[in-house]
Amino acid sequence: MILLRRLLGDVLRRQRQRQGRTLREVSSSARVSLGYLSEVERGQKEASSELLSAICDALDVRMSELMREVSDELSLAELAASTAASEPVPTPVRTMLNSVSVTSVTGVPTERVTIKAPAEAVDVVAA
Repeated sequence: MILLRRLLGDVLRRQRQRQGRTLREVSSSARVSLGYLSEVERGQKEASSELLSAICDALDVRMSELMREVSDELSLAELAASTAASEPVPTPVRTMLNSVSVTSVTGVPTERVTIKAPAEAVDVVAA
């Protein structure tokens, strides 16, 4: 099962780490307890929209950008889950991709789809 709170936490953590900031710095700026922010980043707590807004402000990131990145990861996780039912997906699968073109899924031709996400480290697994 794909947990939205886990994907959201992963994206928040990456945003914070890209900036080289600590949990303490961001929690202080967002006026959120360090422990609670840590639980949100680990996907253990659901963040309210007010809390997300405060964290985004502290990180100087638009909430729409954060949600777009979460949405991209969710799309890729759903695709991986749907293909896993019929064909094993190689692990580890990294969801941070610069650009992906999908021309077929399990041998069935589809429309061309391009997914853009931040260009972090990418593991490419050839089948």
